[in-house]
Order: sequence, then structure tokens, then C-alpha cells
Amino acid sequence: MGKFSHPLPGKGMTSDNWAVAEMVLGGERGAQPFAHLGTPLEGLYRAILVVFLRAKDRFVVHLRPEDVAAELGRGADEALVAALEKLVEWGNLRADADTGRVTSVEDFHRKRFLFQLTPQGHAAEQAIALYEEVVGQRGALQSVALADIAERLAALEKLAAQPDPDPAQAHLLLLALAERFTSLADNAQAFMASLRRAIDFSDGDVEGFITYKERLIDYINRFISDLANSGARIAGLLVRLEELGHERLLLLAARREAADAVPDGADAAAGLARAEREAFEAWRNRWRGLSGWFVSTSGHSSQSRLLRQSAVGAIKQLIDAVGLLNERRSGRSDRSADFRALARWFAEAPDDASAHRIWRAAFGLNPARHLTVTGATLDAWRDAEPDSTTPWAEAPPLRISPQLRKTGAYERRGRQAKIRSRAEEKRHLRELADREAAETAEARARLCTDGPVPLSALDVLDPKVFRLFLALLGDALSARAPGETEVRTITADGSFEVRLSPVPDGGEIRVRTEDGVLSGPEHLIEITDLMGTS
Repeated sequence: MGKFSHPLPGKGMTSDNWAVAEMVLGGERGAQPFAHLGTPLEGLYRAILVVFLRAKDRFVVHLRPEDVAAELGRGADEALVAALEKLVEWGNLRADADTGRVTSVEDFHRKRFLFQLTPQGHAAEQAIALYEEVVGQRGALQSVALADIAERLAALEKLAAQPDPDPAQAHLLLLALAERFTSLADNAQAFMASLRRAIDFSDGDVEGFITYKERLIDYINRFISDLANSGARIAGLLVRLEELGHERLLLLAARREAADAVPDGADAAAGLARAEREAFEAWRNRWRGLSGWFVSTSGHSSQSRLLRQSAVGAIKQLIDAVGLLNERRSGRSDRSADFRALARWFAEAPDDASAHRIWRAAFGLNPARHLTVTGATLDAWRDAEPDSTTPWAEAPPLRISPQLRKTGAYERRGRQAKIRSRAEEKRHLRELADREAAETAEARARLCTDGPVPLSALDVLDPKVFRLFLALLGDALSARAPGETEVRTITADGSFEVRLSPVPDGGEIRVRTEDGVLSGPEHLIEITDLMGTS
């Protein structure tokens, strides 16, 4: 392409045309396409640029001021012309001399411009539109995308099973899979982010809000069900594809993309190999993201499982919000009526002391929230020993430091107390814990039996052994259903297995212990320590 040049003043161009050329060159060199944002006329500037974007979509390159005014539904006044010139100055628009309608010398010297959207202005508008779309995106839980991903993976599985897969088919399937997965992940993230936003419903339509919440809960429930079913299928397809050699398909797609890469450098073969390697790494990274979204590994849950957990948590929060609304509706109070009743009480108060008592009872604003209780007050409280029913007027007085009343702060003078060593107490606690653990282990060992034994033959005279035995016996008796003669159960903590069956004509037994006498019909019992045998 040749160099851009323009004639000098006096050699074929008027001074107005020279100014236009200078504006164009200045806009290209130092463009500021975002300068119109935040200005007082931002609305007008944005509307004008939207007109140029729509014209570009209709393949219309140049617009005159009257064309812009007609699109905006206003006249081509001086404010519109000034806004167009300002956009030219910032580099959003380009101005060219409009000589197409010149019929006289006076028309040639008159300012007539054609305006065109510059590449900088077009890129700026696209960036603003993308920003507004992303910020305002609410997202959605795309159950249809889950089915589409599963169908693409099933087609890829059939293709991977072939000895010589078609590169074009593999590439198109992978592109469609990446597009649907990206849409699913982005929309799910945006939806969950919008779901966590606080909703102010205090002054809104309560009935409409509750109806919306119920529909939203049904919507999330349906997606959770689809995600559980389709997610399991997708995870299985991903595992089978990796077993069939999915990287072979990724390499075919990378080679097909590298064939369209722009040559870089003198060595064409090296450039092609580098482009193929970069494309293959990009596809491998996408595949790792897809696999991590649906397939859980040791120590790492899949993103789909985390999404289900977040959705379940959101449902709980929505249900709590609906319940709170129902509670507010059922226990609604009229605040204005309360204040009117309070005002009537103040008006009917016989004296100032009664009004002060009403104030303290109604609002509880007492000036004692920063007070520090002194040692003398504590001694007086211990001597008087007031209980919770003592009236406030009859309670011992609260004596505070004059320094607190004067400055609003109180600091005890003197040296800081030394840090006391708790090593001896900690050692004592460890000894107690070790002794209790040893006694518990001994009780467990003494209570276990080698096969079924009668209850009367058990050695349960020790208090710790007897209490443990009572807990096991209670678990076994509570697990026995009506009509059963023999019961087999495992304790709630999973440490013991107990088998209990009655002895026909066994009579009644009595076991005397320090805690009392245990009496009841004779049974055969078998106690197995599951923790000791594991």
C-alpha cells in the first residue's frame, strides 16, 4: 500500500478541507474513543454512535448530519453538528468533505461534511456493548446444553472407535462441544452469581415475590435433576473417550486449524509445526476443563457436583426467605399505630418522671453502655446477692470511676498482670484423659463375649462396665421389632455388634451393682467389639 498524502493549502484544497484533513489525521494518531463517556452529553454521543452502528449493519458507509437527525427524530441543529465534530475530534468518527451536492462556488466553500465511523470508534462501541451485556447478564441453567454435550460426546465416541477418523467431522464436533460447554459454564456461573445478590422485598409486591421464589425453586430443582442424570452420562462418555484415545481427535482438530495459520518467518515447516503444537495445547486445555467439570478425582470434586451443592444451598436460602416473608405477613404489626399509642401514653403521663420511665421502657436508651464495674460494686453485689427478680430501684448502686464520667474512658493504672503458666493444669488434664481412655478400653474388653452367654453370667459389677452394658442393652431392645425373638444390631457409633435372644423358661435374673439392681427375664447375649476386630 502506498503512503497516505494530502495536498497543501492553496494547492487544490480550501482551508476548511485542510481543517477536516487535520482532524482526521489527529483522530487517527491520538484517538480517544472513550472520552465521551461520563460527559454531560453522554446520552447524545451514545445515541449518535448507535445510529452509525446501525447504518454500518445496513452497509451504509457515510451519513450526513441531516441523516443522523432523521434517525434520532430531531432537527439538524447546531448542538448535533457540534456533537458530531466533537466525536471526530475524539476519533470516533471521520469527517470527509461532502462535494457530491456542490452546484456552485458558494456551496464548495460552505462547510459540508460526510461522517463515517472509524475503526477505533467501532471497536470502542463493541467493547461498551460487550461490557453492558456481561454486567447485565443474568445467566441461565441450561439443561438443553447438557443434552447437547452428551450427544456431541456420543458422536465423538463413535468417531474415536474408527481406525481412520474424518478430520473435518472431528473438528466440527469438537468446535460444537467447546461452544456448548462454554455457554453452559458461563451461564451457570452468571446465574449463581445473580442468585446470591440480595433482593430488597420490604416495599415490593410480597405475593409476586413469593410466587417468583416458588417458580425459581422449581426451576433449580429441575436443573439439579437434569444435571444429576446427564452429568453421570457425560462423565461416563468422557472416561470412555479417554480410554479410546481422545488426544488423537484433538490432534486432528489442531492440524486442521494450523493449516489456516498465517505464515510466520522464513521456515514454513517450522511455523506450521509451531502453530499445530499451540493449537493442540489449546485443545488439551479445553478438554481438561471439560473433564474437570464433570469427572471427580481423588480429593477434588467435579464442578458439576459443586454446582449441585450450591444450587441445593440456594434452594434452602430461598425457602428460608419465603418462610420469613410468611412469618412477617402472619405477624404483621402496624408501626404507625404503635407510635400513636406511645404518643398517647406520653401525653397522659402525670409528670416528667413517669415520661422518663416510659422512654426507658420503650426505647431502652440508658446512658450506661460503656460503664466498667469496679471492685467495690462487685463486693457489694456479693454481699447483697441480688437475684434476677430484684427490681432495678432496689438493686445495689453501680459505682463508676470519676475519670470515666469526665473523659468517657477508663484505664486501670499499674503494671500488667504476669502471664500464668498452665503447664501443670494441662498435664493434669492429659493424665485424666489417658486414665479415662484406659478405663474405657478395659471396660470394652471385659464386656466382649466369646459367643452367646447368659445375662446372669456377665461380669458387670464395675460401674463403668455396667453403664456401658446398659447402653448396649438399650440399643438392642430398642431395635427389636414386635414378634421377633432374636435381634441383631450395631450401636449408633458403629463400635459394637449385639445379638440378643430370650431363654425359654429361663426365669428372672437379678444383678446387684453400685448403681442399683437390674432385674428381668434371662437372655442370651453376644457382644462383639467391631473396632477391635477391624
